[in-house]
Amino acid sequence: MCGIAGFTMFRSGPADPEAVLRDMARTLEKRGPDGEGFHRDGAIALGHRRLSIIDLEGGAQPMSTADGRYTVTYNGEIYNYLELRADLEREGTAFRTASDTEALLQGWARKGPEALKDFSGMFAFALWDREARTLHLARDRMGIKPLYWTQVAGELVFASELKALLRHPGVARRLDLLSVSKYLTYGYIPAPHTIFEGVHKLEPGTRMEFDGAAPRMASYWDIPLRDRPVSSRSADECAADLRVLLRDAVRQHLRADVPVGVFLSGGLDSSLVTALAAAESSRPIRTFSIGFEEASYDESPFAREVARACGVEHRAEVLSLRRALDLLPGVLDRMDEPLADASILPTSLLAQFAAREVKVVLGGDGGDELFAGYPAFQAHRLVERLSFLPMAWRDALTRAARHIPVSHRYASLEFLAQQFFKGAGISPEVRFLVWLGCCGNEQKNGLLSADAREALRRRDPFEDVHRYVRQSGLIGGFERILYLAAKLYLQDDILVKVDRASMAHSLEVRVPYLDPAVVEYAAGLPMEYKLRGFTTKHLLKRAARGLLPERIVQRRKAGFMMPVAAWLQRDLRPRVEELCAPDRLARDALFDPKTVRQLLDEHFSDRRDHRKVIWALFAFQHWRQRYLP
Repeated sequence: MCGIAGFTMFRSGPADPEAVLRDMARTLEKRGPDGEGFHRDGAIALGHRRLSIIDLEGGAQPMSTADGRYTVTYNGEIYNYLELRADLEREGTAFRTASDTEALLQGWARKGPEALKDFSGMFAFALWDREARTLHLARDRMGIKPLYWTQVAGELVFASELKALLRHPGVARRLDLLSVSKYLTYGYIPAPHTIFEGVHKLEPGTRMEFDGAAPRMASYWDIPLRDRPVSSRSADECAADLRVLLRDAVRQHLRADVPVGVFLSGGLDSSLVTALAAAESSRPIRTFSIGFEEASYDESPFAREVARACGVEHRAEVLSLRRALDLLPGVLDRMDEPLADASILPTSLLAQFAAREVKVVLGGDGGDELFAGYPAFQAHRLVERLSFLPMAWRDALTRAARHIPVSHRYASLEFLAQQFFKGAGISPEVRFLVWLGCCGNEQKNGLLSADAREALRRRDPFEDVHRYVRQSGLIGGFERILYLAAKLYLQDDILVKVDRASMAHSLEVRVPYLDPAVVEYAAGLPMEYKLRGFTTKHLLKRAARGLLPERIVQRRKAGFMMPVAAWLQRDLRPRVEELCAPDRLARDALFDPKTVRQLLDEHFSDRRDHRKVIWALFAFQHWRQRYLP
């Protein structure tokens, strides 16, 4: 796990390329505190920061082949590197290190871009072909590792994080208004877009070639979903297959020359990873969890129960309000792009906590997207069942929901009803993303200033949803929604959150559920094996039986959230008021001061629960103050 940065210089470059390259790499120090390396060769400058996990002595980067033709700077892990190495050695390739980096490098030297199909792992890399004078960028299938790029005077600039890219003197900070609109809708900015005009994220499963002309993109993989898939195997047989695939994935993900732990929330996904890791590891497994003083948000008792059942060494800490307030400025400062997911805060504390004892942890992310685990999937089914109701009845229910008393408890009735009816009257695919996001269209339009609304009048914030629907070729509604959950929410919210929170503390997080074999198997399962009636993760629960206590298997989904609504109302209120002051909003000319004031007043007086919108505004304004002062 590392940080990478670099740029081309086919025709032009910065006045002092060495200083710029070192400055870009320096911003990524937390991603790679164990060492740094640089490579310049005519038209290319490559930088690397290293977090040593495999081959601690011999895996330094940038790494070149013996003949010097290929040089790579790489962030991530190739979990099947031992198998790849054995295959390459049988074909006559000689290795100089024991690192997974060299397996990637030699695989590319042997096969070129076709080697990407052989790599099972999480990665983002830049590989220079000196003979062809071509730079290759590539990102892993599911987008676990980030990679940003832009062009400056026709040259390509890239980095693991946006803030490193911004250290190149030619990269401008121009706010992209459509990205702001998307952020308010989703709570994140979907790839390939970023918050800045002209700056892009390389999309998952995609590679790029650049030889000084226009960048050439190619997709090498996508989630292989099928419309209404059927299976000749029973649910129990498929559950047994899934258990084998997950066990194999966990076994590979445990490969490291340093101790490996597990993030254990007490939910099904991380608990199953814990059980499998405990069975497969040759070393004692340590697990880490975060609890809350507010009981309705606290899952730590379930985590302790799982740890006892699996026989692992468990560690737990409590995120108190006082501690949250102390951590918050630093956590938000590290986000070089706005992210409205408040669980970045407990995730950051969890990473900080775990990093005291281990350099690598396994996580449970991906299970919800692969096996329909979110309450939004149940809500989608409920809408299907209620579709017979006349529109007047549905309007009446929407109005009634506004009169439910406000509660700041986790998943309160008022909050859930408010989220549910936010999706009224829009397509199922868009509605699903709105449920998971922040603002509905009406609320967002009121929030934006008149000038911003006018500038966005002909821009479609849901263009990414429509693009992915077309790209999938799917007809079935549920299959489309599963695809969108992975291609948008997982990719651009969950994985970004985990990457930034963990890398800020030099901790590598591995996600066995996103192993290609697991993803491809899950994609071909019938929908009723994922969501049976209103029961989520049906097959995953069957796979977990016998490995976990039944009470854990049957628990309802609980997100990794904190009591945001109450915290905003009390101790965070002064900072919210400061960032959302009318004069500041009027000067920025992006949000309508009157609407924002109304949202704050309603929330602070307990008339409405606007936690998601206010947190999104709070996070954005904090980001803006830091990056666009």
